[in-house]
Amino acid sequence: MAHVDYATKERVATITLTRADKANAQNEQMLDELHECFLRAEADDEVRVIVLRAEGKHFSAGHDMSGGGDGKTDRFGPDGKYHLDKLYRWEAKKYLGYSWYWRNIPKPTIGAIQGKAIAGALNLIFPLDILVAAEDVQFSDPVVLMAIGGVEYHGHTWEMGARRAKDMLFTGRVFDAEEAFQIGLVREVVPRDELWERTDALANQIATRDSFGLAQAKRAVNQTLDVQGYYTALQAVFDIHHTGHGNAITQTGYPILSDLSQMKSELAKK
Repeated sequence: MAHVDYATKERVATITLTRADKANAQNEQMLDELHECFLRAEADDEVRVIVLRAEGKHFSAGHDMSGGGDGKTDRFGPDGKYHLDKLYRWEAKKYLGYSWYWRNIPKPTIGAIQGKAIAGALNLIFPLDILVAAEDVQFSDPVVLMAIGGVEYHGHTWEMGARRAKDMLFTGRVFDAEEAFQIGLVREVVPRDELWERTDALANQIATRDSFGLAQAKRAVNQTLDVQGYYTALQAVFDIHHTGHGNAITQTGYPILSDLSQMKSELAKK
């Protein structure tokens, strides 16, 4: 794999994003590799817990909007431009589809998050069960700059509460480690150089539990959210998300993409 590493030790599978030179920005190849790793961990009866982490300064700068050599042909029409029907089908599979699948894997999933976690990074983070954050973590979703009301997997309202979700989306501001801990988004905040070690310790502790019990506990919590409308809301907001895409395509043809890509690159370097 070019952008993701996979390893197992005892009862824990660790998936590591390795595109650190691009601030772990997600192109199509990375997403496909990531999904393959989750499937592999799910199918391995020896694995009881799955950890997702990232090399480098930042967890992820979100979607790679520079192209990134990922062969995005399924998102374009024969004229080389975005076509909403193609874009909708592609994102339904690669963004919302993958994220929803990861959310429902019947094994606990833990994220180790450091540095910037921008926009599309939330598609990887929100589906996870438990988050451990480094002291330097910064969550943000600035895509209202693209006239779009948030990324494709809208866990914002459920994970952060309605008013903080609006705050994040309206202003594009950063939520730091302390605020993320206060609202319950992350389990704990640890020094950066202890992030992987502390996450592994938590994973190993959980991995001592009965696998069926873990699966049922996760299902109980997820089903409770679903009864409250979690999945229905995700689907509805995904459609709202694409009205934003449609507006941008018809009004501007997306010239703002290059500007936002540059902005995210600059954020990731800080």
